[in-house]
Amino acid sequence: MATRTTAGRVTRQAPKHWRAHVVLLAGVVVMIYPLVWLVGASFKPENQIFSTLDPVPWHFTLDNYLSGWTATGTSFTVYLANSAVVALCVVVGNIVSCSLAAYAFARLDFAFRKLWFGLMLGTLMLPFQATMIPQYTIFFKLNWVNTFLPLVVPQFLAFDSFFIFLLVQFIRGIPRQLDEAAAIDGAGHARVFFSVILPLLRPALITTAVLTFIWTFNDFLRQLVYLSDKTRYTVPLGLNSFIDRASGSSYGGMLAMSVVTLVPTVVVFLVSQKRLVDGVANTGIKG
Repeated sequence: MATRTTAGRVTRQAPKHWRAHVVLLAGVVVMIYPLVWLVGASFKPENQIFSTLDPVPWHFTLDNYLSGWTATGTSFTVYLANSAVVALCVVVGNIVSCSLAAYAFARLDFAFRKLWFGLMLGTLMLPFQATMIPQYTIFFKLNWVNTFLPLVVPQFLAFDSFFIFLLVQFIRGIPRQLDEAAAIDGAGHARVFFSVILPLLRPALITTAVLTFIWTFNDFLRQLVYLSDKTRYTVPLGLNSFIDRASGSSYGGMLAMSVVTLVPTVVVFLVSQKRLVDGVANTGIKG
């Protein structure tokens, strides 16, 4: 009787699982189709890109990549190199400054710590547009406009509150007994941070590095505000100038360079996917 009941339950639940899988599969197709179409269209001849919704390039060609690489008058290699330099510098700045600031908020006792932490979290609600003009004025007076300095230097000053909060939550999950044991052995705050906290902070630091790289590599508005020389353009600005130069007519090269732009971020995400998920999960549990 029990066996039949169990079998009956399985029989009744099977159609539900089947329907759920169909719905999920349909959602995957809807979300991934634009990307598949983009890649396929980049290998199509110019006159066949919009002739059909079929993403398969039946007349395969590399002309879009060959012509698009220099279509803006500047090699796309320059844009990729600039984006790589900015993104890597920002990653280093965020890891160093945000981890130090997070350790201070999570472990040190200083006056008005909760107030400063609350003010820091309050900056998360400020959009970049609200502080864009004051920041631009400061960097203009420092003669930093049209350089990478406005994009990089603030990150070495614990500029990104989101990552400070993420690291604080992770550090709070680390037992204080480890700090106390190190202190008994004569370790100061610097030794505790570098020898005890930092090694255990690795999952959260990987999460910070990956998200920082992806967001910085794809950032457009901040780079548009501060960079005006084409030799300093990053990938998003390079694509924008490509559209201006093409005047909305040469879509083949634009789509091809869009595919090239996706490669670095996709590779970084795929390589660090497991560690990224672990870092986010552990941070959420320990917060």
